Amino acid sequence: MVANPLITNPPTPGDSWRTTGVRWLKFNAVGGIGIAVQLLVLAGLKTGLHFDYLIATALAVEAAVVHNYLWHERFTWADRTSEAGFVRFIKFNMTTGAFSIVGNVVLMKLLVGVLALHYLVANGITIAVCSIVNFAVSNTFVFRAKPQKRCLLLQIPSRLKPARNDSH
Repeated sequence: MVANPLITNPPTPGDSWRTTGVRWLKFNAVGGIGIAVQLLVLAGLKTGLHFDYLIATALAVEAAVVHNYLWHERFTWADRTSEAGFVRFIKFNMTTGAFSIVGNVVLMKLLVGVLALHYLVANGITIAVCSIVNFAVSNTFVFRAKPQKRCLLLQIPSRLKPARNDSH
């Protein structure tokens, strides 16, 4: 069988396993710092300012979401720059941010309110549970790679385009 020179190789359905593994490590490094941000904000709001633990959790998660987005944009997915940063930030906040806040608050209510775990221990558990879903959503939706072109026929070389006649 002879390969058709007009059709390019189809795009891979994502990064290689190696690239995804490196990205996962970067994601977790950023997330590790984000955990520190979240726990510090949570402790400051709960212990220092005496906020309700659920309100403090939601605000602490949002602080971590903003922190993580900024680092993911510049470090974890720095090679994927197909959209404006603000558009990505909205997508990040509305997906992983919303999931993190809802997931953290629901799990905190269960772990602290029902099972009586210490709020910082419970928060560490909720962060771990939410991280896998957040990576998958970030990698496939928020920071998704630009799709590759599948057919060279869609790209008309300038030498084949009709000459523009401006004399009329």
